[in-house]
Amino acid sequence: MEKVGIVGYNQVKLQSDANYGRYEMIFEAVRGAIDKAGLKKKDITTVISCTNDYYDGRTISNCWTVEVGGGYLADESKVEMDGAHAVLYGLLRILSGNHKLAVVWGGSMPSCFPYHTTRLYETDPTWERPLAYVNDITAAGFQMRAYMERYGVSKEDIAKVAVKNRKNAGKNPLALEEAQNPNLTIKDVLESDIYADPVTELMVAQPCDGVAALLLAPEKQALKITDNPVWITGVGWNQDTYYLGDRDLSGCKSLELAGKMAYSAAGIKNPRSEIQVAELYEAYAHEELIFSEALQLADKGKAPDLNTNLDGEFPINPSGGAIGGNPPCGTGLIRIIEAAKQLTGEAGDYQVNGAKKAIASGQIGMCAQNSILYVLEGGN
Repeated sequence: MEKVGIVGYNQVKLQSDANYGRYEMIFEAVRGAIDKAGLKKKDITTVISCTNDYYDGRTISNCWTVEVGGGYLADESKVEMDGAHAVLYGLLRILSGNHKLAVVWGGSMPSCFPYHTTRLYETDPTWERPLAYVNDITAAGFQMRAYMERYGVSKEDIAKVAVKNRKNAGKNPLALEEAQNPNLTIKDVLESDIYADPVTELMVAQPCDGVAALLLAPEKQALKITDNPVWITGVGWNQDTYYLGDRDLSGCKSLELAGKMAYSAAGIKNPRSEIQVAELYEAYAHEELIFSEALQLADKGKAPDLNTNLDGEFPINPSGGAIGGNPPCGTGLIRIIEAAKQLTGEAGDYQVNGAKKAIASGQIGMCAQNSILYVLEGGN
């Protein structure tokens, strides 16, 4: 089967309250990706957007973004999940043989809508939604508590993840400024406001405004566009059960199974030794630890012992991860872009030396009910 490569990408700077409209933001991301790849609008054969009608406040919301997203006179469709899922749709369209250049873009502007309130629509409409006791924030509290109690992990262990990722974000010029804090301490994280005990404010990936775009092409076309494509060598996805009470929140079954699927496709036998860097969509600091274990980067309950700093034994989220900025519908897409940057040597001050293979994840649903993982390789 012909390989599919990432041949271009672009991301607007993440902001807590962007001072320009979402259409300008979409245009900047897509046009920038096309320009950086040295391509023209006429080269686009399909466009996959990733937005959400609930977030946009109207049905068929993508009909308003066709032109600015590059979809005019091209095949166009939408995914209402995470941007990483939209990349899968674009990948399948390329593999169908019907398209030579896919544009995938995703993002939103939560400064214009109540993000956490909107996510109540994910809950059971009869029992949970009217009371709002179960929501994405309280669910994160259940998840963190379950992980801590199952493996004896401390709040300090989890706070270290928040400190690391916010320091890493300080090296990333596109990260959310409010998330960049090179002087943050574990004490600062633990003493920040309680979101849902034991989760504190500085452990949370703050929703923010942002859009990112990525270009996909089949092998022959990719090598015509760039001398340095990033190949998608494996992808896996899985969805866990709906009710939180039916799931073991101390782990992440959906990502564990997605990882096995992606590793198998890419021929990865030992992820810890064969992969050099990971960009994981951690909506909360504790999820980075849970996900590391689900993806066989650490034994169960031992992720806090893994040195994941930029110069550590296995760097995770050198860009700052989702804690460095979390634009709904765009966060997983940005993880793929950041992983690709590591493989092309374009990560700047947060570049991991010698990165040849990387993984990137996306998620939707409370406590990562649905997960997707990509294995990426650099070089041609």
